[in-house]
Amino acid sequence: MTEITDFVALAFDLIDGGLVAGEAVDCANPAVAIQTAQGQWKILGHAGAVAFSRTSDFEKGKFDHRHVLRRFGQVPDEYRRENDDQ
Repeated sequence: MTEITDFVALAFDLIDGGLVAGEAVDCANPAVAIQTAQGQWKILGHAGAVAFSRTSDFEKGKFDHRHVLRRFGQVPDEYRRENDDQ
């Protein structure tokens, strides 16, 4: 079994009254994902950002649910739960 855990930072901008995701940033570990998301929100001025992880097993075609590590500012409802269904 080959499981891979990805750590991602994702920023959101407020456009026409709704939150729109920017480009996902792959990160080396959870701490970097959290720091990157915080920087996207606080320093770069995005409306919000989220850091999350996802573990996948490509051999089995298994893609686990997202695990939200940290949220900053405004994020869509789907990122408000700690472990969501997407």
